[in-house]
Amino acid sequence: MPAISPASTPPQRFAPAILFLSQSADVVGRSLQGEPVTLDAARPLRDDVSTDEITPLPILTHYDDKLGSYPYTGFRAGEATPIGIDAIRGHGIEVVVAGKRYGKGSSREHSPAAEKLAGVRLVIAESFERIYRQNADNIGLFTSTDFGLVSRIQAGEAIPLEDLVAGRDALAAAILGSGGLLRFGQQFMRNIASAPVAGDGRPRTLFEKIVARHALATELTEAHPTPGDGAFVRADRRFIHEYYTGMAAHMLHATFGRPLALRDPASIVVFEDHTSYVEESPAHVRGGLVPNVHRMVEAQREFVAAYGLRSHRTLTEAEAAADDGSNVAGISHAMVAEHYALPGQLVVGTDSHTPHSGALGCVAFGVGTTDMANAFVTGAVRLTVPQSLRIVLDGRIPPGVTAKDIVLHLLALPLIRDGNGVGKVFEFCGESIAALSTDERATLTNMTAELGGFTGIVAPDAETVRFLRERRGVEFVLEPWMASDEGAAYAETLHVDCAAVPPMVARPGDPGNGLPLREVAAPVRIDIAYGGSCTAGKREDFDHYHAVLRWAAERGLKVASGVQLFLQFGTTAVRDHCIEQGYMEAFEKVGARMLQPSCGACGNCGPGGSVRADQVTVSAINRNFPGRGGPGQVWLASPPTVAASAIAGELVSFETLRQRYT
Repeated sequence: MPAISPASTPPQRFAPAILFLSQSADVVGRSLQGEPVTLDAARPLRDDVSTDEITPLPILTHYDDKLGSYPYTGFRAGEATPIGIDAIRGHGIEVVVAGKRYGKGSSREHSPAAEKLAGVRLVIAESFERIYRQNADNIGLFTSTDFGLVSRIQAGEAIPLEDLVAGRDALAAAILGSGGLLRFGQQFMRNIASAPVAGDGRPRTLFEKIVARHALATELTEAHPTPGDGAFVRADRRFIHEYYTGMAAHMLHATFGRPLALRDPASIVVFEDHTSYVEESPAHVRGGLVPNVHRMVEAQREFVAAYGLRSHRTLTEAEAAADDGSNVAGISHAMVAEHYALPGQLVVGTDSHTPHSGALGCVAFGVGTTDMANAFVTGAVRLTVPQSLRIVLDGRIPPGVTAKDIVLHLLALPLIRDGNGVGKVFEFCGESIAALSTDERATLTNMTAELGGFTGIVAPDAETVRFLRERRGVEFVLEPWMASDEGAAYAETLHVDCAAVPPMVARPGDPGNGLPLREVAAPVRIDIAYGGSCTAGKREDFDHYHAVLRWAAERGLKVASGVQLFLQFGTTAVRDHCIEQGYMEAFEKVGARMLQPSCGACGNCGPGGSVRADQVTVSAINRNFPGRGGPGQVWLASPPTVAASAIAGELVSFETLRQRYT
């Protein structure tokens, strides 16, 4: 593929003061102040710097130049948060250096946008999360894994473009050379056509087959790319939610004017799913950000109205009380699986948990704001073709063990902890997968985001057909091509004996801090138990909550004194299922607070988050990065463990709870 000529872009000279995101708050402070700090003196660098730390969720209500005041305001070095508001701008920082898996977490483009708006032009790290790095490319923020650049920049050397994009695929280099994706698109995406499906005779994975059926040919990209190549594909569905729509509309109107000519608007779905409980979000209330949220939501509604787009809104409790049952709403990626995605399709959304729908046998992955904005007007979605990991789940899953326990086990494995899953497709198969429901499969594909993967996928089978028929009234006929070929190439195959997986938890700070619950050394008192989110707000998750809480209600037990239990439905269909099954009586008897469908506490945007640093939460959500669930400590666990712990007042499994009351 032809690339932008490096000679056409002059060498880049950077300010020699480099911000080292070290594990030492002292080093961070000294480098921020411009003191000369060497790379060796800055080590060990912080690994796993998340987007929650780069741009804490409450400030995502900004989607313009104001973002530049906030990069790294959630960054932690030990117990310290050493970087304040406007610190990056105030100290003229242009280069930032960190450790492994930089930018892990959500798909929020606000993070690289905040960095760039603050003056950062280059981030150097040992490795990057896929979505963060692609978002950075799309806005013209350089990223590199070459630590040799540090001493060169500190010496005042101008760095040629070819050195800044070394090791990147040709498409990434061309986008960076153009100054970002929208400028690239204006120049090189005038002529886009679907590529004919053509096989080369080699065995292929299901992921590769689906991508081939959605491949697009452009002026600078090949129609049939191989792993490592940059490419564009057509999406059957594109979806966006309120934290991204205002930013996307702003950049599109600034670039192309009004009105926009959206490509295939019928395939675009817009969700309002994060903010219906914002008035009960301590972070937003204390920060005076609630009016900002309302303006952000209104910006989305205006965009929907202007272009006649399909939209789903979650309901506040007052609205739900007055609802006649006609409103169909919920968390975006859960809704896509319930209403839109089909086997063999390709789906993209502005959320890192878009792989949720991969449980149906489609390719579903998260993108950032610029990617989605570009897709709105061109119909093309960018990806760097990944390799695949084959995850074979063997054995019979023990009673009381859920898909959440399996994924917490996977996250704790050295292969994953070492970053070998970053950017790859996780193809789940094996005896245990065959026995799992679609809801449980969705827990695995959803948390591919935490595993560091590009997406997760399960080949469709009789269970998929059952789900589509019973949940959606769709009579789907599987086609012979909808499976990976024998002999397809994988980067690695990982076997997991699910029969040996016990109830798991993840210690506060990172989803990868997993260990068997029985190995938690001392009792862990809890203040809050939260069941919900896209990962754990599905029908089968509520079947688990109910099994525990009905057992407790039958024995006259209630939520432990001093503990709050929140149960939040993922979608209105899940809520209606619970009502139809008679679950609400047990939930009410034990003292749970029921919440309408929304991301809520998972995004630190509603009831269920902590308000003090000394509070401890056990949560069924998917990630527990510092600050994500409030200032307290968050343990991750399965739905039955969350419910059992709420009754016990401490971290316990359902089996342990039963033993206490026999």
